[in-house]
Amino acid sequence: MASTNLAQAATAARAVDAHPLRRYSNAIRALSMDAVEKANSGHPGMPMGMADVATVLFSKFMSFDPAAPHWADRDRFILSCGHGSMLLYSLGYLLGYEKMTLDQIKQFRQLHSITPGHPEVDPAIAVETTTGPLGQGIANAVGFALAERINNARFGDGLMNHFTYVIASDGDMMEGISHEACSLAGHLKLSKLVVLYDDNGISIDGPTSLSYTEDPTGRFEAYGWDVQTIDGHDFDAIEKAIAKAQKSDKPSLIRCQTTIGYGAPTKANTSSSHGSPLGADEIKGTREALEWPHAPFEIPADILTWWREAGARGASARKAWQVRYEKSDQRAAFDAAFSGDVSARTAAAVDKIVQNLVEKPVKTATRQASGDVLNALLEALPELVGGSADLTPSNNTYKKGTNVVKTGSYGGQYIHYGVREHGMAAAMNGMALHGGVIPYSGTFLTFSDYCRPAIRMAALMKTRAIHVMTHDSIGLGEDGPTHQPVEHLAALRAIPNCYVVRPCDAVETAECWQIALDRQDGPTVFALTRQAVPQMRLDKTASNACAKGAYILRKNFEAGQPDLVLMASGSEVSIAFEAYEKLQGSSIKVQLVSVPCIELLEKQDEAYKRSVLGDKSAKRIVVEAAIRMPWDKYMGAGDIFIGMKGFGESAPYQKLYEHFGITAAAIASAAK
Repeated sequence: MASTNLAQAATAARAVDAHPLRRYSNAIRALSMDAVEKANSGHPGMPMGMADVATVLFSKFMSFDPAAPHWADRDRFILSCGHGSMLLYSLGYLLGYEKMTLDQIKQFRQLHSITPGHPEVDPAIAVETTTGPLGQGIANAVGFALAERINNARFGDGLMNHFTYVIASDGDMMEGISHEACSLAGHLKLSKLVVLYDDNGISIDGPTSLSYTEDPTGRFEAYGWDVQTIDGHDFDAIEKAIAKAQKSDKPSLIRCQTTIGYGAPTKANTSSSHGSPLGADEIKGTREALEWPHAPFEIPADILTWWREAGARGASARKAWQVRYEKSDQRAAFDAAFSGDVSARTAAAVDKIVQNLVEKPVKTATRQASGDVLNALLEALPELVGGSADLTPSNNTYKKGTNVVKTGSYGGQYIHYGVREHGMAAAMNGMALHGGVIPYSGTFLTFSDYCRPAIRMAALMKTRAIHVMTHDSIGLGEDGPTHQPVEHLAALRAIPNCYVVRPCDAVETAECWQIALDRQDGPTVFALTRQAVPQMRLDKTASNACAKGAYILRKNFEAGQPDLVLMASGSEVSIAFEAYEKLQGSSIKVQLVSVPCIELLEKQDEAYKRSVLGDKSAKRIVVEAAIRMPWDKYMGAGDIFIGMKGFGESAPYQKLYEHFGITAAAIASAAK
């Protein structure tokens, strides 16, 4: 399909120019190549190749209103191949999103613009999710589509009934996460998910045949998808395919066979148009081939008017929805779900849980304590939707009697994700961004490596996704070093804006759930024990003690500064407490500090940190059954870390703590 010289390119373009939509799709091509050229950086090939598909989708099918970009029942569009961001920015400007101005297009890839190299979530400019790492977007889209069905089951067609559309690339198809997510979508029959696959046969290295020769049709049909193959430059074929997909009872993949860099005289259908500016001569030739004689960034008035009218097309649907919404007897519940604020209901539930624990202390694994908290929260928060990557009994993420989301039946609060940790985590991001649901999931902490790219994206997007990760240390015992997390806490704590909470007992677990649910600006990862731990908090505090990240659990003096501060997290707090008890007969002034969340501790002012961690004269011993790395900021000369220096072993957990020297005796000896 590719044009190999100017004459051929012109002939190919003019052969289909008779279609009235061609001039409008060429506006996307022109803006994209001009913006990339001005920035001297970017990816013009995909926007130029998929401009025809996008024109049909947005002018004839997408239900949205640029004047109300946050409308809850709008169709969602996900550009999974985020490197082609100029396609999305061009659409935002042409369709009339107020924030997306021509000046912003001209500032493509520049500091403080709203047009970065890869799109960053902002529905006000038609960007529903941050994409760029290939595979994340298509997996997010599964979450968007799943959230739509869950909300539909709760609120009905009148308030929630829309499609999720995706443009995905060969790279998205190659990434393993797309297999996980699309397999799940097929299993659940998410029929309102439509993926438009830019099947252009070109990768950065050259033809995709260098590394990718599978049959996408057979693959997706095996997942349970409806699959069509079309010419991605045939407007009528595009329209018919999307119309057919809308009627399918399965998720749909439309293979759009396109020419990357469509219209470029020498770079079309080559890898050179993928990730580099076309260059002045090539752009000149492209303008001639496409019969686009206009100056850079110039959109003729009649073309812009057509696009703006296409953008305004959805206003009537949005206004009709508004009438239904205002008359609905579910309006209050709908508002509560989509506001995202569950702080009052969460506080009431957690307060009751903590009061019961203070009255009747328990020795239990924090994974079990988390399950007990969830039993109360799932009742109080119908928008809370959980799941597990095939570890439900181990993660304690399911409340008995909770309805399960199943194929064709979406009215539940629990999802069986199967062994698809990465797909699960990315789908959760889509669910959270869609709104109306608060996703949480479960797996083992050692498998956080499988989730990490999606957790990082949640942190970047400031999206609330809650990950319950159990079996958090050598404390899991006999399963051995393959399953014993050692470096994982450090790796997760290294992600900016990601809270890692490691509660020491049932009370802290309840408080950490309140923290995770109250924050709406990022993900939270729970690190929970397999083994039982004693309850350290025996009195009810006036406020959430964990909310400051660290606090004084015990101290054996009344005035002045401590000589020694024992700092610990999770299951090691009770071990540090035993050491604290051993030191009571000495003259050492000891302060025992629980540190459930380093990230929250770092948000406190220096005065609070000094009050908890002591001044420079105090020595510190840090205890955690993991590597030292995250704790160095709190340690000076002469301070001691008691934890792990390498991988674990297979044995009963009590033997492992002794073997690795993480004991009360070792702490007390180090203190003296």
